[in-house]
Amino acid sequence: MNQSHLAYLAGPAWAKTLRTELLPWLRRTADLGDDVLEIGPGPGLTTDLLLELAAHVTAVEIDPHLAAQLRDRLGASGRTAEVIAGDATQLDLPQGRFTAATCFSMLHHMQSPAAQDRLFARLHAALRPRAALIGVDCLDTELIRNGHVNDTFVPVDPATLGDRLRAAGFTDVVLTRPNEYQFRFSARKLAEAAGGV
Repeated sequence: MNQSHLAYLAGPAWAKTLRTELLPWLRRTADLGDDVLEIGPGPGLTTDLLLELAAHVTAVEIDPHLAAQLRDRLGASGRTAEVIAGDATQLDLPQGRFTAATCFSMLHHMQSPAAQDRLFARLHAALRPRAALIGVDCLDTELIRNGHVNDTFVPVDPATLGDRLRAAGFTDVVLTRPNEYQFRFSARKLAEAAGGV
């Protein structure tokens, strides 16, 4: 992530946007339960919000420096979250554990659509039956591209995301576009069939 983009994601303007736009949507969209998995927290402003909604958050951050900073900041504040430095497509996440999973403005930072699809499959396996996957990502616009100069930018096409999530095993896919620069999505893991998965 380039430094100007990172600085924005750690700043007060983004924090205000998250609190006034993301948090109300999260509350309306799904009950996150008590054990939430967050992928790609970056500076952790979204982790702060999730800790207001869930008893426990496990945040997986691929950048070890950002993960260490988030771990230190949360520890100093007395807030409890497990911060794991690693690639969520490679980590051995516990299967069937989490009551919800979130991906906020991070999918476009992944190296390829194939990596995004591997993440969807991993998240599906890590969720409990009927648990929600909730996410937000940016649309492919000139303004957004200009903010990702010298940065990984692999935008997700909202027109194909539903099929990709269903291919990973999700159901009840809902996509919305609240503004001209982002889309939101939610989906659920299917309930276990009688007698097993």
